[in-house]
Amino acid sequence: MKTVQTIVALALVSTLTSLSNLSHAETTKVTVNGMVCAFCAQGIEAALKALPETKFVYVDLKQKIVAIEPKAGKTLLQATLKKEIEDAGYDTVKFEQTKQTVAQIKADLIAKGK
Repeated sequence: MKTVQTIVALALVSTLTSLSNLSHAETTKVTVNGMVCAFCAQGIEAALKALPETKFVYVDLKQKIVAIEPKAGKTLLQATLKKEIEDAGYDTVKFEQTKQTVAQIKADLIAKGK
């Protein structure tokens, strides 16, 4: 009986870990050149928000960073993000994956900008 309980417990832990990983999808931070005004930031934000995989987008014009968080269980491909940003007329310089949410990235960038 203990063996069955152990197997069930291990299966439950494995399932919960998998579900936890789905809800903490990696956010992508992109350094973008060419953004000079609020209109630039709005254009990039609108293009990225239109992607079906996108949950949240934050554009920091001053630090030239765009943060994109995917919906749970979804993946945002770097090639897709690069295409959307470059089609909007801007250059992508650097891509970085992070476990931070867009809200956390936004708070960090605002703190750095002060």
